[in-house]
Amino acid sequence: MNYAAIKTHDIANGPGVRVSLFVSGCTHHCPGCFNREAWDFQYGQPYTQETEDQIIQALTPWYITGLSLLGGEPFEPANQAAILPLLRRIKRELPDKTIWAYSGYTLESDLLTGHLGDWEVTKELLSYIDVLVDGEFIQAQKDITLRFRGSSNQRVLDLPKTLASDSVVWWSEL
Repeated sequence: MNYAAIKTHDIANGPGVRVSLFVSGCTHHCPGCFNREAWDFQYGQPYTQETEDQIIQALTPWYITGLSLLGGEPFEPANQAAILPLLRRIKRELPDKTIWAYSGYTLESDLLTGHLGDWEVTKELLSYIDVLVDGEFIQAQKDITLRFRGSSNQRVLDLPKTLASDSVVWWSEL
């Protein structure tokens, strides 16, 4: 996997000050996408153990709330296996940090179907995510007043509550 960027002090992609990892590779190709260069799976730099260590180090300060995964597309099958060890490590070493993930895929029709690569990897990734912002960006529904999303079709889901209840539970702080 390659990554497009790491922002160590991001305040736009979740609450508080966060570390954001922008992975490379996306097959959605949403018109109006803010990060078109990250559609290319070869864009950016290779994601390595040193990259993971850098992210963990950046997450360590008390004032960092957590990690946000963006893209590109974190749930592309080609990206999932590389992201999984990072999320495991965060939950083990920094359990108070929250994990947000942004995906053009929707939870029910895409992520929970088992059709995106290795289902066991997808399922484990989902188990570590606190908030999922799902749905493709739709330019005709763009709304700059929305918090933590770009278009009104996108949802900000409390993922643990959603998975436990088998019904969609929106993140309560919107």
